[in-house]
Amino acid sequence: MKTTLEELLAFVTVVDCNSITKAADKLNQTVSGVSRALSRLEEKLETTLLSRTTRRLALTEEGKAFLAHARNILASVEDAEDQMAIRRQQPSGLLRVNAASPFMSHTIIPIIGDFRKSYPQIELELNTNDHFIDLLEHKTDIAIRIGTLHDSTLHARHLGTSQRRVLAHPDYLSTKPPIKNIQDLAHHQLLGFTHIDKLNNWPFNDEQGNLLHITPTLSASSGETLRQLALAGEGIVCLSDFMTHKDRQNGQLVEILPEQAVKVLQPINAVYYRNTQLSARITCFLDFLSNRIQKLL
Repeated sequence: MKTTLEELLAFVTVVDCNSITKAADKLNQTVSGVSRALSRLEEKLETTLLSRTTRRLALTEEGKAFLAHARNILASVEDAEDQMAIRRQQPSGLLRVNAASPFMSHTIIPIIGDFRKSYPQIELELNTNDHFIDLLEHKTDIAIRIGTLHDSTLHARHLGTSQRRVLAHPDYLSTKPPIKNIQDLAHHQLLGFTHIDKLNNWPFNDEQGNLLHITPTLSASSGETLRQLALAGEGIVCLSDFMTHKDRQNGQLVEILPEQAVKVLQPINAVYYRNTQLSARITCFLDFLSNRIQKLL
């Protein structure tokens, strides 16, 4: 016999509350009802998920393994319900979105017009910050983060990946010594970051097999500033595709040593706190961005 959502919800809520009594209060059910749901679940799975004593509850190894699956199932059902809610009614209200300045300029702004036409009742507030922010402190509903996520307290949705490439303007390359291998880079003007040193690891292997760490000749705190410097012919830069796709398409920036490059992909995620009142606005914005973003990377 298959498990039910009621049983999964009872199990997850008991774990989160660390108490059957508190879980029953949260679910507006009786203690005996929650306890029976747990027992039915364990009978169907033919295993013990929670060790119960008079004083405490503890997850068994099987319980720990099953908990992750239960959470994913419940989250999927909730997301499906959100989608149906969006179809039933037009989302409305304020939605505050934060992203790094380059991502906002090159990826979000180009699609905002179409989004507003599709969801005219959503009031957008777009803010930029080049460092990770605290969503609550900055009163933010969605933050777009590029790179590895570390905050496990937030819900996250993967939107895509963006490759980092080493680039330069053709005019710069035409007046400088030819670049045939990564050793030749030492004779060139290298543009790098001031505050995030790991972004000065370029996608080439050094002699030890690690990513090539460069010492910038000219540094800036903003990726957009570095892009503008490269377009002005001031040197060689390493930037993510979402910033440079148009520059590469029109030939204003060309890739350096593509045959020797290592493929380095930056994950792009949206993070948010789940809020029932906001869920429709969050879901429709992320769906729209996810569908359009691949054309801009």
